[in-house]
Amino acid sequence: QVQLVESGGGLVQAGGSLRLSCVASGRTFSNNAMGWFRQAPGKEREFVASIAWSGGNTAYADSVQDRFTIPRDNAKSTVYLKINSLKPDDTAVYYCTASQLYHSARPPRGQNEYAYWGQGTQVTVSA
Repeated sequence: QVQLVESGGGLVQAGGSLRLSCVASGRTFSNNAMGWFRQAPGKEREFVASIAWSGGNTAYADSVQDRFTIPRDNAKSTVYLKINSLKPDDTAVYYCTASQLYHSARPPRGQNEYAYWGQGTQVTVSA
């Protein structure tokens, strides 16, 4: 059974930092792109960041560029989302996801390019 389990969310003040983690089990995703999406209350789920299988290429939403980074550790089957300079607008449930693209150098941005999803972790940023 494939599982993606996120952790690291919480309540933080604006300007603070968090590191979200996503551990994959049930199969290896070391050859697949991984990504993070988020869904704020009353809004549709949106792309945040993604990373190609090798870690060499990454993609970010304009709203998080220069504040978020998405490293991965294939040996630990883990992808991270490092968040700096948090803003109240970053408040959302953050979802980890894995693509079925095999050895693609392109980090996907579309939700329909991902096949596996975690349950999400809540991030709440207070003003």
